[in-house]
Amino acid sequence: MKIGIVGLPNVGKSTMFNSITNAGAECANYPFCTIEPNVGVVPVPDERLEILAKMYNTKKVTHAIVEFVDIAGLVKGASKGEGLGNKFLSHIREVDAIIQVIRCFENSNIVHVDGNINPLRDIETINFELIFADIETVDKRLDKAKKMLKSDKKYQQEINCLEKIKKHLENGKPVRILQFNEEEKEILKEIMFLTAKPILYICNISEEQLLDAENDENVKKVKEYAKTENSIVIPLCAKIEEELTGLNETDKSEMLEALGLKESGLNKVIKESYSILGLMSFLTAGEPEVRAWTIKKGTKAPIAAGKIHSDIQRGFIKAEIVAYNDLINQGSMSIAREKGLVRAEGKEYIMQERGHSII
Repeated sequence: MKIGIVGLPNVGKSTMFNSITNAGAECANYPFCTIEPNVGVVPVPDERLEILAKMYNTKKVTHAIVEFVDIAGLVKGASKGEGLGNKFLSHIREVDAIIQVIRCFENSNIVHVDGNINPLRDIETINFELIFADIETVDKRLDKAKKMLKSDKKYQQEINCLEKIKKHLENGKPVRILQFNEEEKEILKEIMFLTAKPILYICNISEEQLLDAENDENVKKVKEYAKTENSIVIPLCAKIEEELTGLNETDKSEMLEALGLKESGLNKVIKESYSILGLMSFLTAGEPEVRAWTIKKGTKAPIAAGKIHSDIQRGFIKAEIVAYNDLINQGSMSIAREKGLVRAEGKEYIMQERGHSII
């Protein structure tokens, strides 16, 4: 699963990518510094793993991972090939979700491509380019479906669905907020609409703004906009996050405490990125390894077991499941079992979000 990081030039996009991945993407004060996308694979923060590792005296800890792609800055007209538009759009087609970085800080030394700070304008610049690209996709599909309709009447359903999407897009709205019935979902499975991808908004603010981020006017504007599409907004200072990545755990904790933060903004970004993809983790624990396994939300136990090994899925009868909190509170699997807290779950059991392990 890949998440693309997008934004206008000079909004702090590559600084944030560097902080997340520690991959050292080039970062400079001029447009299109990033041309080919940088890619970084990062672990999903999960405090449960270290606690289980101590309990089981584990030799190895393996986190779930998310892949981030730093995509070139976009400018107005990208859908018509302006700037690096064609590359930008092709790179977005390859990711499963989008993080949009929005500049909410003033700094006369860092040039804004449009001359001044206006978060909503910046959001709309990118979203409209993606909408224009989707309208082009709809038009091509409609032409094809109308030609096929002459020989096969089943294409009328596809035409109706595409016309519904086109009207929605022409009203300036992304596909991700449009409701579809099961038949429409089936039709759309093979069409990659850019605005159908889930999105997470990052407000890049200054250190001064960080002290009262929730009441910052620019952050509030972005949050109001995000409500219209049920998206998440995370305010952070990319420069501070970059500094935090270079510190050891003790110094990092001290700096976070001094800033009045419980955790880094990037930890929130990574966790939420994992979540917007519709993913969750289940845990396995033992002396050889404590591990977080990635599955889709709503996955049944046999499919989850297949992540560990295909043979386990084929021969699946039941799994022993214990809630993470119950296991930690009791101190061991054997005590949890004695207390009746370990359950045998069959093939129809749906793995639960946060707090359950399959052992």
